[in-house]
Amino acid sequence: MSDDGIEKLRRRIDAIDEQLLDLFNQRARCAVDVATVKRELSDKPDEAIDFFRPDREAQVIKRLKSLNQGPLSDQEVGRLIREVMSACLALEQPLKIAYLGPEGTFTQSAALKHFGHSVSTVPMSSIPDVFASVESGHASYGLVPVENSTEGVISHTLDMFIDSSLRVCGEVEIPIHHHLASKLQDVARIKYLYSHQQSFAQCRRWLDQNLPGIERIPVSSNAEAARLAAIEEDAAAICGLPAVEIFALKVCYENIEDMPDNTTRFVIIGKQDVGPSGNDKTSLLISTKNVPGALLGLLQPLADHGISMNKIESRPAQGHKWAYVFFIDIDGHQEDANVIDALNELKRQAALFKILGSYPKALL
Repeated sequence: MSDDGIEKLRRRIDAIDEQLLDLFNQRARCAVDVATVKRELSDKPDEAIDFFRPDREAQVIKRLKSLNQGPLSDQEVGRLIREVMSACLALEQPLKIAYLGPEGTFTQSAALKHFGHSVSTVPMSSIPDVFASVESGHASYGLVPVENSTEGVISHTLDMFIDSSLRVCGEVEIPIHHHLASKLQDVARIKYLYSHQQSFAQCRRWLDQNLPGIERIPVSSNAEAARLAAIEEDAAAICGLPAVEIFALKVCYENIEDMPDNTTRFVIIGKQDVGPSGNDKTSLLISTKNVPGALLGLLQPLADHGISMNKIESRPAQGHKWAYVFFIDIDGHQEDANVIDALNELKRQAALFKILGSYPKALL
């Protein structure tokens, strides 16, 4: 292709960019108009109005993916429209998202993936602190890890739901890739390795084979591990790329996790109930009465009404020796007819019955 041909294509790209800019601003003005109408129709203060609608956003992303004909992948289309929606929502009501920190953790990456980069992310030192921040109104929503495909559930997160009034408003899944990072150029000089205990477990086989003589020191997060590796001699960290960049480390080995499809699921917590999106999940907290066949009795209504249960976890009931509560995820929304019938039957049989929330399934 000649230089003239390239210049012609560049002028076409410039023209398209101008059209995109105009369309982005048209969409932003519509978002501002929507916010104005919501305020006019509501007698609530701004912080009590549901400007963020997870069900609506899930429907928008799903629809645009179905219309996508490439060459952009569905994942890229979803990511781009999420950022556009994030920027528009910031004009309606800036969101503050509390997450399990510090800065540079996978939890922060999950928050930005779900809400886009136009939100304000606020690191918290513990999972209870994330819940407290949302309950007090200091944060609009919170984001906490709930399970990992390699190591299983995060028990502390599940336990928080027993007494909390917060709802599950959404979920997000991200692939977890661990990197060995350090200030050192020579890996043979590394004597100390910092990381979160979960990451050590997810990389155990690789570490045993490649770095068997290095002392492993658990810390509160991978971001904290990266911080320590940046200031201590003869130290390295297992962490993700955001922490590598924040603390100016060098990646010595990439993707050292034992399972290549290692994935963590996070849930979004808030005060609102989320409407149906058409592809939803419902989370429940249930305890059984102490009678024979009690657990079977809880599961039978789901089967009878054609509802798929995709997760069940038990946790000790607080204050009751050898008693347990069950966390259950099912397909469908609590407003679906078959789900309503099944949950009514479950409620009659259970000693404790609590709907933690219905929300769109992870899309991206």
